[in-house]
Amino acid sequence: WEVISDEHGIDPAGGYVGDSALQLERINVYYNESSSQKYVPRAALVDLEPGTMDSVRSGPFGQLFRPDNFIFGQTGAGNNWAKGHYTEGAELVDAVLDVVRKECEHCDCLQGFQLTHSLGGGTGSGMGTLLISKIREEYPDRIMNTFSVMPSPKVSDTVVEPYNATLSVHQLVENTDETYCIDNEGEGMDEMEFTEAESNMNDLVSEYQQYQDATADEGEEAFEDEDEEVDE
Repeated sequence: WEVISDEHGIDPAGGYVGDSALQLERINVYYNESSSQKYVPRAALVDLEPGTMDSVRSGPFGQLFRPDNFIFGQTGAGNNWAKGHYTEGAELVDAVLDVVRKECEHCDCLQGFQLTHSLGGGTGSGMGTLLISKIREEYPDRIMNTFSVMPSPKVSDTVVEPYNATLSVHQLVENTDETYCIDNEGEGMDEMEFTEAESNMNDLVSEYQQYQDATADEGEEAFEDEDEEVDE
């Protein structure tokens, strides 16, 4: 979201600080404009443990998101796909769907959904694929697009990551229209430079999203209204 906000000229408080009208031309694809003229991301942030949500809230862009759109559990998935898909994740998915519905109701012309997740852990793989299937049931004619980070033994020593990814790929094949598979051994990381792995991966995912949005815009010039997406 740092990259997307920078592209549209949005500061961490949601205010517009850009210098070009082009930055606001299609800003409603990713943002809702509030009554106070602040731009709020149309996004739901989900995890099965509170730690990551706390780090996002305390980060530089923590105040940008709608507080009600932070959905988290207490126990985590323990790198277990089944816990994310069938137990802890299944208990939390209804709360996530409520947020998704509210965001969809604010859209004039909903195009689809984007999910950014990792396939190595239990939440991104197990609960992520569960959420995809639930959204597909409610919005079968909308585009489902995922940016899926594939696991790598060089970045993590969790032995069950290949199993989580294998169980997830079947779900992605069945329920998504587009899946961008991103190697967790990102650019520069094949030389054992792993200290910047997290930031490099976030930048890489952002580049994929910008490229996907640009190509989607080129193919939709015939549409009269602007399309909107719900990001997760």
